[in-house]
Amino acid sequence: MDSSLPSPQQQQLDRAAASLLDPLGRQLAAAVEWWSLPGLPLQWPVAVLGQGRPLLLLHGFDSSFLEFRRLAPLLACDHQLVIPDLFGFGFCPRPTATAYGPEAVLGHLEAVLGVLESRWPGPVAVVGASMGGSVAVELARRCSDRIDRLLLLAPAGLTGRARPLPPPLAGLGARFLGLPGIRGGLCRSAFADPDRDVGPAELEIASLHLACPNWAGALAAFASSGGFAGCGAPLPPQPLQVLWGANDRILRPAQKRAALALLGERVRELEHCGHLPHIDRPAEVARTWRTLPERAPHG
Repeated sequence: MDSSLPSPQQQQLDRAAASLLDPLGRQLAAAVEWWSLPGLPLQWPVAVLGQGRPLLLLHGFDSSFLEFRRLAPLLACDHQLVIPDLFGFGFCPRPTATAYGPEAVLGHLEAVLGVLESRWPGPVAVVGASMGGSVAVELARRCSDRIDRLLLLAPAGLTGRARPLPPPLAGLGARFLGLPGIRGGLCRSAFADPDRDVGPAELEIASLHLACPNWAGALAAFASSGGFAGCGAPLPPQPLQVLWGANDRILRPAQKRAALALLGERVRELEHCGHLPHIDRPAEVARTWRTLPERAPHG
């Protein structure tokens, strides 16, 4: 195969930049660059837009960089936004003979940070949504000197224990998540007011990456790893703020209570907001980000 030819994922995002129903989705898809990362073969999608200090945005489970389509325009005026797809998710390549799980996700992001350091020296701030919140916390502990501050949006996986699924069950679960009716129901459950806010444009973006080669295989392998769980303690030393939707129907009440016990006064609840504050309340997320203090200099 000619390596100069665009991959199926690249072709898919090229089409998305021209044809997505959501105009903000088209703009964000058009901002994707394909990075070569140290220690990793192939090329990796990273949306890059805006001017200013770098801000890393991390999406949630079985999602993509496109979930930041409403927040990105509000932050790009004074930040260089760097929005990668997490390893094994979104529009990333998914080689078949590869391990998928938290270590692979974090290793990929450490490689992204390596590229960032060569392009934009200095600390990087992070916004993490849902599972991306746990990824952000783990990354902040691992790369403490490189991460400046954190905003977590309805973080998932900060508490509890990893529960790896047997491979056959994980495979069935991945196929189940790919069913159009199930996919649509999950998309609706993430919004505070799905009857008003969920239409063909949202459903298109929620399912677009399912056409990537080996989507189900990589998702099943990640589920077999146990995923991200119990990632919150100890909390990292960086300034940290959490936004949570009052109408979040994705995270169970017990999960939310455990996370609130861990996070305490760092949490602020948003009314009329579901599991995706950056979709339901993007302006409030942007305002909150700009009030979050920077980390005090070392020494």
